[in-house]
Amino acid sequence: MELRVLQYFLAVAREQNISAAAQSLHLTQPTLSRQLKELEEELGKQLMIRGNRKITLTEDGMLLRKRAEEILELVDRTEKEVMRSDDTVSGDIYIGTGETDGVRQIARTANRLQESCPGIRFHIVSGDAVDVCERLDKGLLDFGVLLGDIDKIKYRYLELPMKDTWGVLMRRDSPLSAQDAILPGDLWDKPLILSRQMDNKSGLYRWLRKEPSELHTVATYNLIYNASLMVDEGMGYAFTLDKLVNTTGSNLCFRPLYPPLELGMYLVWKRSQIFSKAAELFLACLQEQLDAFCAGQA
Repeated sequence: MELRVLQYFLAVAREQNISAAAQSLHLTQPTLSRQLKELEEELGKQLMIRGNRKITLTEDGMLLRKRAEEILELVDRTEKEVMRSDDTVSGDIYIGTGETDGVRQIARTANRLQESCPGIRFHIVSGDAVDVCERLDKGLLDFGVLLGDIDKIKYRYLELPMKDTWGVLMRRDSPLSAQDAILPGDLWDKPLILSRQMDNKSGLYRWLRKEPSELHTVATYNLIYNASLMVDEGMGYAFTLDKLVNTTGSNLCFRPLYPPLELGMYLVWKRSQIFSKAAELFLACLQEQLDAFCAGQA
């Protein structure tokens, strides 16, 4: 399977039309059609359903599209890293993270590093722990920021000193908004909106001292902004981390949990990871800043 043919396949998947894809690739339509047919024969799978006006992907075609995008992205990154000059440190650093105020520390380090190495560019990819780990494992990320428990055998890691605090996002006219903190029993009969991340939810269930089937979960979310809209519309109470939603001047408020429930934070990378010079410099700069932070706390 050639990279060139994968590019052809992605062009057709994007345009959903052979003629339009051929034009964008500067190929003749018969040439492109032949390449796609040979790709299907090579894989022994039908990848596309050819309609009169539109081409749609089969289930196998959708899988190939996802993998082809990942392959070409990794090839592009590798080519850029190999071709860069040895004289100056430049390049791209890819970091995956969920929604957490801890990204501020990453941003501080990135800003400091760019002052001395302006050729370094940072790419922050948002996603939950499952998304971040999947992209790390495939080599599409240099680092990931993970909360809570991590696989310390699978990944190397740097423990970050900050912690995220769980609490509840609610409307200001909610009866619970009059409390300084939220107790487990306060939520046993309330409609709950939970993060879809299983690791986080299992910790919340332990804190609530209830099995999932005993609670009234009305929705789950991936992005807290969307959850905040559901709360604002009166759907329920959203478990979230502190400092993610600016409640100033809004109909919403945040109340921490009691007993407190906190999540540790880690910067992780694959044990087999081979860093670019830019990634090595970033890690060293972050370690230096964390050492200074811990010395100041002592």
